Amino acid sequence: MHWINSVRGWVTSLAELGISIIALGVVLGILFDNIPFLPVDVTANVIEFVNQLGGQGLVGLVALGIIWWAFGRRAT
Repeated sequence: MHWINSVRGWVTSLAELGISIIALGVVLGILFDNIPFLPVDVTANVIEFVNQLGGQGLVGLVALGIIWWAFGRRAT
């Protein structure tokens, strides 16, 4: 059981790191508009992801609820 908690800790840390990198990319994209060290437009990708969820109707709403639930659990 100890290794499960260890893996869970690693996955949680990687998820938090990924969210931090995405947030940094969005902020830098807004401030500088053209980021030479990021090969992708993070802001456009986030907007596209939200639009795809919104365009799926009930399925998108359920997916958004699952994402919200998953990240809300780690705050408590």
